[in-house]
Amino acid sequence: MSSSNEIRPPADPGTDTSWLRAVAGDAALFDRSSSAERVADVLRRRITEGDLRPGTQLSEELLKDALQVSRNTLREAFRLLTHEGLLVHRMHRGVFVPDLTEADLVDLYRLRRVLECDVVRSVADLTPEQLAPLRDDVEDSEAAARAGDWTAVGTANMRFHRHLVGLAGSSRIDEITGRLLAELRLLFHVIATPQALHEPYIARNRSLLDLLEAGRYEQAANELHQYMLDSEAALLAAFRARP
Repeated sequence: MSSSNEIRPPADPGTDTSWLRAVAGDAALFDRSSSAERVADVLRRRITEGDLRPGTQLSEELLKDALQVSRNTLREAFRLLTHEGLLVHRMHRGVFVPDLTEADLVDLYRLRRVLECDVVRSVADLTPEQLAPLRDDVEDSEAAARAGDWTAVGTANMRFHRHLVGLAGSSRIDEITGRLLAELRLLFHVIATPQALHEPYIARNRSLLDLLEAGRYEQAANELHQYMLDSEAALLAAFRARP
């Protein structure tokens, strides 16, 4: 395992196509007649799991072959994701994963606090079965950290928050959260070393789970609120430290 202090310059996202392997693997999840919404789901997942970085150009030719869909279906998926702010069309250049701004960060965290903290305050009498996905996410995060796979830690963290919001049992909130977390993952790339971003929150996710299992929902909501403030502050500091 490499030193935790080692920083390797990332590949140029505009030319790196390593993410296509993950996208091609996702093609097995749907058949050739699938709609643009299903294609958009695949690309959104790849953004949320960190495979598609800000600045990545999405080639129609490569994607339609990888996903085995028509050009029209792919363009409709691009349109849907552009409407969500997850892609941008640059005149005479193509479609790209966007770089988000400091204002986007502040806005997203405001929404996160409203959604996630309200869900935790509103739950009651959660069963072990309801909390099982969060427990799996925490354990996956801890195992990935032990292996030094900090990208996987970040993905497990995304899933933890997705499952946390899922406790509300609301398909509308789930849909909003899916889009929010995809945008959030784009912001995470501003910190050069994933370990620096994710390591402090492994234990905090475990603490939140412990509080939920103990039925201490109000305390969990209060701790989650502070967790969000701390996470936002760390990302803001990284934005402001960029050259």
